[in-house]
Parts: sequence; structure tokens; C-alpha cells
Amino acid sequence: MRPAVFLDRDGTLIEERGYLGRLELIELFPGSAQAIRLMKDAGYAVVIVTNQAGVARGLFDEAFVQSAHARLDSMLREKGALVDGYYYCPHHPDGSVDGYSLRCECRKPAPGMVRQAAADLDLDVARSFVVGDKWLDIGLATNAGARGVLVRTGYGGGEDVRPPAGCEPVVIVDTLLDAARWILAAPAAVR
Repeated sequence: MRPAVFLDRDGTLIEERGYLGRLELIELFPGSAQAIRLMKDAGYAVVIVTNQAGVARGLFDEAFVQSAHARLDSMLREKGALVDGYYYCPHHPDGSVDGYSLRCECRKPAPGMVRQAAADLDLDVARSFVVGDKWLDIGLATNAGARGVLVRTGYGGGEDVRPPAGCEPVVIVDTLLDAARWILAAPAAVR
């Protein structure tokens, strides 16, 4: 089993757009592809885990989420960065679309997406990291048994000053590239 870096999508890997509703709005943060290459070269699986409540809210459907991930994957591959898997939660308890308006085990900070990816890809979650721009990403790390890294991109610039009780990242950094470099240089006790 290999360790993984579970990445939030919006605000961490790509520019935050609120509810991303058009493929042409997908824009990688500078250094995102390099960060993925560094982590892959070091032996980590790289997995995207993202809440996509826009499905439950009727703003777009699952086919659009899959198209967005195909577009993102193509953009990353053009830069030599390979992602091992894309996992998303289409649910929200306050949604308006039947079948998606519910509480689930996959919506972050619940660990369902990480558990599914670990089963699918033979991952060692205890040696893994979750990187994201929101405290719910750090909550996901805690709930899944991984370590959380908060980035200041996306919503992270405002989040880092308001940590909720019991939500402690191992580090707060500026960008995904900084997170990758920190993970690779982290002491063995943290890795």
C-alpha cells in the first residue's frame, strides 16, 4: 500500500469560481502541475476529493462534473502531471434535487471519498495527507486518519485566522506547491 495526497479541487488545485458551471472557467493555479509531479515522483498517489453540491442544488449534473474532471485531467496531462483518481460528492442536505438532497458519508468532512479511494487504489491513509483551502478539508483529514495541510489559496487566506475547535492542520502554507514541498521535506515522524 502506498501513501496518497488527497487534494481538494476548487481553491486548492484550480481557481475558486463558486459553483463552477462552465468548462472554460477551469484555471490551474500556478505550480499545481509541478506540485503533482513532485508528489508522484516521490511515490505518492494523487487523488482529487471534492464536494460538488451544485448537483444537489440543481446548478449542474453529474455529467458536467465528470466533464470538468476530464478537462482538468487533460490540462494536467499536458503539463506532465498525472492524477490517480477523481472522487466527488454530489450530495447536500439542503439540496433541491431528488436523490441528491441527503446526508451522506461522502460529503467532506465525512471520510467516505477517502475510504473509497483507499479501497479502489490500495492506499495507506495513515501515511497520507489531505490538502485543501477550507477547514472541512482538515476535518476530512482528521476523520479519515490522515494529516491535514491548509493552503491559503481559494478560501484559505481567510480560513487560516478562524480555526474551529479540534481542527488542527500539521502546517499552513501559501500554495499547493508549498504544500508539496513541505510534505516531501516533512520529518519521518510526520510522514
